[in-house]
Amino acid sequence: MTSILILNGPNLNLLGTRQPEVYGTTTLLDIEHRCKAIAIELGVAMSFQQDNSEGALVDHIHAARGTHDGIILNAGAYTHTSVALMDAISSVELPVIELHLSNIHAREEFRHKSFIAPVALGVICGFGAAGYGHALRAMTEHLRAAA
Repeated sequence: MTSILILNGPNLNLLGTRQPEVYGTTTLLDIEHRCKAIAIELGVAMSFQQDNSEGALVDHIHAARGTHDGIILNAGAYTHTSVALMDAISSVELPVIELHLSNIHAREEFRHKSFIAPVALGVICGFGAAGYGHALRAMTEHLRAAA
């Protein structure tokens, strides 16, 4: 069965209470439950992880090789700073979709630069919590087309 890792970075554990005007009021647990339902609908296995540590995120990406067929990554602020995440993605040779709740291109200038996008299959941003479902469907379609 196709397996997809959904990996969430720093501060996403605070969804629902952190800057709801930017990120909405949906919690990460709510998003995980929605993703599980969508994964069942699509007939794929899904693992959902969150960590605030850059090194732990790198470890999750490394561990995905041989375990998962693709990664959906909401790296949060590390998107704009982490060469380590970019290198980890390049090293595992798995398709990755970069995901953001907000439209990073409509926000502060420093958020316009992504170290993830150059090594990602694609980027989904600005759709709030619904972006996770869009990413799951897009990754599933990509993996099935590549099989």
